[in-house]
Amino acid sequence: MNKKIATQIAEEIINLYPNAKSSLDFKTPFQMLVAVCLSAQCTDARVNMVTPALFKKYKTPKQMANADIKELEELVHSISFYKNKSKNLIAASKKIESDFDGIVPNDMELLQTLPGVGRKSANCIMLDAYNNPQGIAVDTHVGRISQRLGLSKETDPLKIEEDLLKYIPKELWKDVNHTFILFGRETCSSQNPKCDECPLKKYCKYKKRR
Repeated sequence: MNKKIATQIAEEIINLYPNAKSSLDFKTPFQMLVAVCLSAQCTDARVNMVTPALFKKYKTPKQMANADIKELEELVHSISFYKNKSKNLIAASKKIESDFDGIVPNDMELLQTLPGVGRKSANCIMLDAYNNPQGIAVDTHVGRISQRLGLSKETDPLKIEEDLLKYIPKELWKDVNHTFILFGRETCSSQNPKCDECPLKKYCKYKKRR
């Protein structure tokens, strides 16, 4: 892969979704942190069903830090791994209070010191809460289309991101984060990709192997 082809692929996908944005509902950096932590191995639609009541009860990190674990679990019990996620949300909120004056840090490295926040989640928070993209969040959709379109031969999300950042210009990272996910959901799905109608099939390595 070279930068010219990678840029062409990114721009073509971006042009398919000119109004793309996060599918998670949030209003504040803290709400984004909570939503993205809950979304791990869970659909954004399910998270959006849970968060209105959650955000109404816990408006700030301080309130979440003092939450009763059983009450929190009850609010998020329909989310996958809800017990562990509840524990992490309380622990992350306590750290935000004690270490960051109650403010979700606007920094990739500091975000990853919070329980339950890995690089993918930190990327999402930096982009959507602070409009300051520092990388590309590689979920299953982004990983899959990166491999199929020849943007990366890696399987590890961190290494896939390294390849994407190497080949795709920084000014496109913001839009790539949202549009690659939509393309993976709507066209280049895992089980039944719409290969015949795909506008990027000329780049596709997967179609040639089928």
